[in-house]
Amino acid sequence: MNEEVTNEQKKWFGTLLSYAKGSGGKLGTSVIFSMISLVSGLVPYYCVYRILDRYIAGNLDRVFTQKSILAALCAYLVKVVCFGISTGISHYVAFNVLEGLRLKVADTFLKAPLGEVYAHSIGEIKGVIIDKIEDIEPPLAHVVPEGAGHILLPVVCFVALTLVDVRVALASLLALPLGLVFMMLTFKLSGKNMEKYQKANAGMSSMIVEYVEGIEVIKAFGKTGVSYEKFAGSIRDYRDFVIEWLKSTWVTMKLAFAFMPATLLGVVPVSILLVGKGSMTISQMALSVMLAMSMVISMAKIEVFSNGLRQMQYTVLEVKKFLDINALPEPGTDKLPDKFTIELKDVHFTYDDQMGEVLHGIDLTLNEGSFTALVGPSGGGKSTVAKLIARFWDVSSGSIKIGGIDIKDMKVTALADIVSFVTQDNFLFSRSIKENIRLGKPGATDEEVMAAARAACCDEFIKKLPDGYDTSAGEAGKRLSGGERQRIAIARMMLKNAPIVILDEATAFTDPENETKLQESIANLTRGKTLLVIAHRLSTIKNADRIVVLNDGRIEDMGTQDELMQRSSLYNRMWQAHIGARNWAAGNLKEA
Repeated sequence: MNEEVTNEQKKWFGTLLSYAKGSGGKLGTSVIFSMISLVSGLVPYYCVYRILDRYIAGNLDRVFTQKSILAALCAYLVKVVCFGISTGISHYVAFNVLEGLRLKVADTFLKAPLGEVYAHSIGEIKGVIIDKIEDIEPPLAHVVPEGAGHILLPVVCFVALTLVDVRVALASLLALPLGLVFMMLTFKLSGKNMEKYQKANAGMSSMIVEYVEGIEVIKAFGKTGVSYEKFAGSIRDYRDFVIEWLKSTWVTMKLAFAFMPATLLGVVPVSILLVGKGSMTISQMALSVMLAMSMVISMAKIEVFSNGLRQMQYTVLEVKKFLDINALPEPGTDKLPDKFTIELKDVHFTYDDQMGEVLHGIDLTLNEGSFTALVGPSGGGKSTVAKLIARFWDVSSGSIKIGGIDIKDMKVTALADIVSFVTQDNFLFSRSIKENIRLGKPGATDEEVMAAARAACCDEFIKKLPDGYDTSAGEAGKRLSGGERQRIAIARMMLKNAPIVILDEATAFTDPENETKLQESIANLTRGKTLLVIAHRLSTIKNADRIVVLNDGRIEDMGTQDELMQRSSLYNRMWQAHIGARNWAAGNLKEA
């Protein structure tokens, strides 16, 4: 296990570059330009040394001075241009990597069972897709190319110092071992807490999202509410953890920053000593000090960049956990049914071991073009059956077939094309009403979109919005009421015009004035389609071809309205409760 983790950690950078869309080679080009830039920055030092050397010798002339200054300016120009090219290329690669990672994570979630997605909180997912992946950009765009250059520069400076005087070169490394010791101690202390930091950050993000989503409830109950306390507590815990973490590494980190780049501690006194003995000229001493100062800058940068590189490593490994989520298995070949009869044979399903089995051997056939309703007490498994048909999860055992083809033998996208699914809680994107409806059929014309909206009784309220069909639905559709969102989702379903339609209490939030019209529109649209309706309002499904009563994950009975009224005590109780509630609501309405 440890060996696997170690190998995975070793491969993390290759994993990162695999999402660069073939631009990984460009990062190598960026590194080369960065190295040229940094090495070019040494040329002016050499020019200053040559001018100073001639000046001391008394043979400095104008022509040599002008040539040296021109060479220094040209080298500086090369430094600036190469640095610009390097950072331009590295930013291009970095943003390609970010795009590739985000698309891959989104694609992974799209292909994964919903249970795998629901296992992660919204804050954790948001933290990875938005924040953590974004955190990769600065290290990738700067640390990698510039870091490579700053690794090369001390080597070049050390070689140059060796050419000047070996003793000065060795003196430049005097404080390096001590600095390395403190840096390794810092990494060791920091490494123990990095994983805890990631978890603490994800936990705080989840609490923030929960707090914002529940702000209406929190406003009603004030700061004494449980949600506010959890929110404030998570922020305090995060603050305390980070402060303790920084305290544990503060001393070693400061000592590392003090000793690691302290090349001048050895170079200056040794150079002065050698000049005093006549073993080194003043101009050579000046060159040695300038080279040592270049090493100081690079060594300091390497320390900073090493922290950025470690942070990037942890981030990539964290993102990879999401990328490694098991996707729903897909077949190698496309299979599409010619008919749309749905068959469930001995279907068992378990969300997880703690919940236990939810469905216990469901056998059910939905004939092509039929209207089937699922009813039963809450928690009986109605929505689970519907979601298994749409393959949001795979069955634990048994099979689900459409037109004789097991849905596991169809590609996820192909199955999505033939199944429309509308739930009570419908999500709208923060884009125009028109585009939200057009999701049902991306190539639809504006007229087709508006026709679907009219069929779903949306047209009237949409035209009253500030910009009509171009009005934004707001974040998660919050600009619209629950009933309006539901009608938009139904319009989307109508526009899609799939041969299989699953409605999970699709008119639950619709006002009574529009419900009858909407039911008629749905009836007209779904005529000839395989229709499955999950209903709590039993009056909306009394004309179904077959009503299936689900109770505790088993089919208790099935038949027409009249048949169930005669023989099913559970259905009778549900019907009487429904009629009683409807009469009670109507009575209240009359009194009002």
